[in-house]
Amino acid sequence: MEPVQSEMSILVNGKGPDPEDDSVPMKTMMEEDQNDSMNRLDDAEGTIAENVEFLPNGGGKKPRFTDFEGKTSFGMSVFNLGNAIMGSGILGLAYAMSNTGILLFLFLLTAVAALSCYSIHLLLKASGVVGIRAYEQLGFRAFGTPGKMAAGIAITLQNIGAMSSYLFIVKSEFPLVIQAFLKADTNSGEWYLNGNYLVVLVTISMILPLAIMKQLGYLGYTSGFSLSCMVFFLTAVIYKKFQIPCPFEEFSANSTTHSVIPVHSNASVLVGHAHHYDAAHEVDDAHCGPRMFTLNSQTAYTIPILAFAFVCHPEVLPIYTELKNPSQRKMQHVSNLSIFIMYSMYFLAALFGYLTFFENVEPELLHTYSRIDPYDTLILCVRLAVLTAVTLTVPIVLFPVRRAIQQMIFPDKTFNWIRHIAIALVLLTLINMLVIFAPNILGIFGIIGATSAPCLIFIFPAVFYIRIVPKDEESLRSTPKVMAACFAGLGVLFMIMSLSFIIIDWTTGGGSAIGGH
Repeated sequence: MEPVQSEMSILVNGKGPDPEDDSVPMKTMMEEDQNDSMNRLDDAEGTIAENVEFLPNGGGKKPRFTDFEGKTSFGMSVFNLGNAIMGSGILGLAYAMSNTGILLFLFLLTAVAALSCYSIHLLLKASGVVGIRAYEQLGFRAFGTPGKMAAGIAITLQNIGAMSSYLFIVKSEFPLVIQAFLKADTNSGEWYLNGNYLVVLVTISMILPLAIMKQLGYLGYTSGFSLSCMVFFLTAVIYKKFQIPCPFEEFSANSTTHSVIPVHSNASVLVGHAHHYDAAHEVDDAHCGPRMFTLNSQTAYTIPILAFAFVCHPEVLPIYTELKNPSQRKMQHVSNLSIFIMYSMYFLAALFGYLTFFENVEPELLHTYSRIDPYDTLILCVRLAVLTAVTLTVPIVLFPVRRAIQQMIFPDKTFNWIRHIAIALVLLTLINMLVIFAPNILGIFGIIGATSAPCLIFIFPAVFYIRIVPKDEESLRSTPKVMAACFAGLGVLFMIMSLSFIIIDWTTGGGSAIGGH
């Protein structure tokens, strides 16, 4: 083996791997095949320290991006990143469209998708300069230990908040789905109608076995299944558009008849959960027609909600690391395709959900269907599919948190199965305790998400790019770095907007939620 060149010598000289050129000299490849063919297996990662970002070949040659051979295919990587993007926020996009109009919503969603692609470009470009494989280490290269800790803490808080919200959905929705399927009495006292028991059961039986896997690439199959559940949700939303008339008839448990619910533009109707009308109201055709542009008191809340619709940045570098034959261009294609698929699903779900209920759509779309018939078998199956998709997203989101903890607390330790499993157990136990005993903590996570999400999506990728890319390649006044600086400023703006809206909600007792996932 050739002598190993130090990391610092590479950094001092400003030399790193060309992000667009991942070729390796033929001689080097032949030597590796002869000497290391038996060592580059799945367990190769366990032989090096957790804080090693790349494996230099020495002799002034370009360092390789990873320290082990990635085996995850392009398709599986798209599934994993798509699953990381997809969250429960898709259920609220129809409500967001009702507060913006179709064209304004489409413009905002397109702009956010393009900004997310650009953000990932900055992240990959900065990582390619020095061969980084972890978000936290990018922070370390840019700002030393403070940068590393800031990135690690932001990832940890953001993803713990996301996982807590997912499991809270399981706790609150799963018992209702079971109760509707069995048509059981709410006060029957059966254990399987207790959300606390169900969330623990789901964690042990589904989430934990997936969370203790060593590599993220193994979750590609479950990610594909999770996305297929959301495709089923989308198909049902499109189908129901042509089955539900406007105005719709609301189910009443106290009567064999249904009450006609007209579609009003009054905002108070939007968040109601059990409005019963004794008589039919005359409905103007305008109330059953789509609006291209809408501006009201809720429109401003839509901007930060959409801005965080494509949060996946903590998962980008781990997926990049495990990608087969990785290159910056290939990973950018993975990211672009994942974002495009989610963009299409987001828009179609919002469009057909809105065209079904118009201004009467609720902040949680499936609750609106339940107002028509809470025992509708199709909608119950859809709710179960959404719960499955949300549950299968938790292991994907847990991986970057575990990586961040290892980078912050055990930076020089080699891979260890006991520590790997122990961190997952501690995290899942903590999240379950928060969901069961302190559900109100989700309000605090709203503040955290409004702070950490803009950092991870906008601010960190931009400032890391500005600091890491050498000045001899791009000066501070160059167009790419000026654009990156403006991008960071946009992130600060989104952070201020989100925090302001949350504070206004708290002071006025409103119910609007600014969520990142």
